[in-house]
Amino acid sequence: MKILHFYKTSVLDSIGGVEQFIDQIASHAHKNYGLVSEVLTLSPKPSPSRVEINGYVIHRAKLDMQIASTSFSISAFKKFKELAKTADIIHYHFPWPFMDLVHFISNAKKPTIVTYHSDIIRQKYLLKIYLPLMNIFLSSVSKIVATSPNYLATSEVLSKYRDKVSVIPIGLDKNSIALPSTEKQAYWRNRFGKKFFLFVGVIRYYKGLHILLDAAKDTEYPIVILGAGPIEEKLKLHAARLGLNNVFFLGRLPQEDKVALQMQCYCVLFPSHLRSEAFGISLLEGAMFGKPLISSEIGTGTTFINIAGETGLVVPPSDPLALRQAMQSLWNNPDMATQMGKRAEARYWELFTADKMVESYVDMYRQLIREAG
Repeated sequence: MKILHFYKTSVLDSIGGVEQFIDQIASHAHKNYGLVSEVLTLSPKPSPSRVEINGYVIHRAKLDMQIASTSFSISAFKKFKELAKTADIIHYHFPWPFMDLVHFISNAKKPTIVTYHSDIIRQKYLLKIYLPLMNIFLSSVSKIVATSPNYLATSEVLSKYRDKVSVIPIGLDKNSIALPSTEKQAYWRNRFGKKFFLFVGVIRYYKGLHILLDAAKDTEYPIVILGAGPIEEKLKLHAARLGLNNVFFLGRLPQEDKVALQMQCYCVLFPSHLRSEAFGISLLEGAMFGKPLISSEIGTGTTFINIAGETGLVVPPSDPLALRQAMQSLWNNPDMATQMGKRAEARYWELFTADKMVESYVDMYRQLIREAG
């Protein structure tokens, strides 16, 4: 069985949650089930254009332009049609309006799955223009997958297609993560000590880091921000205006450093305040490493991962005072924090392993092929 994934970027160019998700599915489907997976993506520097990685192949078409966060590529039309001919299943990753165009213009007669990662939140005016195409696209595909029951319950778009929507939570493979060296662990321990808060992620507008900075004012808790992104410099200026000496921007670091920080931190912070944050991979990573969690209630998968009062604390979005109080509560109650971290890891093993996720997708692939005859 051959699966073609189509998304605007890949782990070769970005460390976002969707990119990691596709990597997990493709690599585990190959390792556990012998499936052949190919990923078609766009890149500003698509050389080499074909890369074998983790048991699957990434094809990169030239990124020609971007409009309102939507990537476009002329060469992707031809490449998609070529790859779709030999695929048994086409697996799309929503939202990406250019993907809808490619789907219809290529007219590939194959079973199709859409993993619905997020509603379109920010581009409200452009959404009105895109809405007819989006509805035709979602109506045309065979299956839609929501990544949490929370998102299915709160998405107006998904409610229109409930009869073809299934829920498959995103999963991670803890066993495949290489442990950092003792030297690397010692380096970060010496720098930040044994008790610090950690945020990991691409620094985007919906991550709520401006709220975290406001919450950090007049506190002494060490807060480490790992990641880079479009508003990084803006946030650094905001931190400087607030006079924050306890917030540390590390930028993007290698995987070994990331894992060392995740293993050693006291608690994982995830202050995302908009529904663009549909799931929260780094929040799940915190649970996987047995850390207590702090997140906001935005009606998405973040509160499927973090159960209030059980695996961590959940606060109202855009509320610096509530976030500060949650940090203070965990900081001052280490026994409670430890127990929450243990329950978070137990929930990871119960619901969020990569094996569970991939098994569910493979079952869906097989079902679609049977139905297609």
